[in-house]
Amino acid sequence: MEAITGYAAYALPIATALVGVWLVWTAVRYVRADKGTRVSMRQAVRVRWGWVRLARMAGLTVTDKTPSLLAQITAQKDSPPPSPRVLTPKIKVKPDQYGVTVQARTLPQVGLEEYQKSARFLSDAWRCTRVSVLPDGPGKVVIRGVRSDPLTTPTRHRPTGRPPADLTRWELGVDEYAAKVCVSLANVPGVTVAGVPGAGKTSGVNKFVCDFAPSPAVQIATVDGKVSRASEGDYADLVKRMFAFCGDDLDEANALFKRLVELRKRRSATIRDVLGVKNMWHVGPSPEWPLTVLIIDEAHTFFREYKGSDTTTKRLAALTAENARLVEDLVKKGRSVGILVILISQKTTGDAIPTFIRDVCPIGLSFAQKTVEAAVAALGEDIRNWPDASPVTLQDPAYVGVAVMAMQGRPGYTRIRTPYVSDADAARVAEETSHLTSDPDLCLNALLRSTSRTTTPLPSLTK
Repeated sequence: MEAITGYAAYALPIATALVGVWLVWTAVRYVRADKGTRVSMRQAVRVRWGWVRLARMAGLTVTDKTPSLLAQITAQKDSPPPSPRVLTPKIKVKPDQYGVTVQARTLPQVGLEEYQKSARFLSDAWRCTRVSVLPDGPGKVVIRGVRSDPLTTPTRHRPTGRPPADLTRWELGVDEYAAKVCVSLANVPGVTVAGVPGAGKTSGVNKFVCDFAPSPAVQIATVDGKVSRASEGDYADLVKRMFAFCGDDLDEANALFKRLVELRKRRSATIRDVLGVKNMWHVGPSPEWPLTVLIIDEAHTFFREYKGSDTTTKRLAALTAENARLVEDLVKKGRSVGILVILISQKTTGDAIPTFIRDVCPIGLSFAQKTVEAAVAALGEDIRNWPDASPVTLQDPAYVGVAVMAMQGRPGYTRIRTPYVSDADAARVAEETSHLTSDPDLCLNALLRSTSRTTTPLPSLTK
């Protein structure tokens, strides 16, 4: 007992010191946090303190009539049975710029469905714009409450200039609950991006280029139907990091498509001998065998169906028909050899992007659209069943930069706020990474030579 009493004399100072350290740390975090996070930190305190009462009012508790083990041990023979216990799920609360994330336990008769039914009550009590409830492993749920709407809060992305850790991961932005949205590029042959002018299509693709430019295992070519020269338009600041670029000239675009189809054929013929696999994604991109990305902006310019009997019109019609055939080859056969095609158009209807190309692309994004028909063309017929997520509802200026897409593993459609990348940042990244630009044909030639194989190089296409 004397030893215990001696230790007790130190317990209070130690506990006081620990509490003091915790208070100081919390105060430092609060001072260093931005304005939105400070509000969320205060919100998190209210959530913790009011949880027991709120859970009872929302029906998220359960009554346990079985006495606890301690009550059974201490109960007297003739004493009345102990009162039933009301069990409340335990929670952990984490604040951020937009709101709070609450990790909660489940109880018998209080599971995922019960939490989802109570979401609107939690939203009102926590003063949130919206609340979502998702499973978080066995016996756990995660409740996400956002106080401010991430979709109407413009965000800005400043590229780090460092190579991405995972070349299969494309970070698009944040969803309506401020959760990061990423898609996998592994085994993806094509991506379609649709939306009215000024909705944010090109800005979203610019972020893709800026994020992947620092990697020598990614090489990019661009065909832009909005301009005539590389010094014009949205990609002028990024052209230094592109191994090929052409504008709205159909002959130049056709030559580039042919060149990439020949690259596809050479890769298909040599991949097993050189890489030892039938699918490049089994080993991943490398500087010797880079992921080759073809961006086709204003894609309808190169696939348009010309109608007329004069010589010029017939030639253009034949050229655009061949363009469609060549791009179809890249989309349908380029996946396993590391070729990705990104097609951008205001509408991805069949007259803008042929359906035999569009319907093979597994990833489709749509920024604001004016008609339901355009939304269906971009996202599929099922978007009619999700009117709240339709890109037709994104025509307000506050939603510039917001896209809709179907996410694998999620029901319905997800709305995503894509960040803005300034022209200065884009130019900086392109300048700093221009030395990494390499022609994939030359990379393949060097790789074949290193394996004692011969190859006939293709003619170079200047920018």
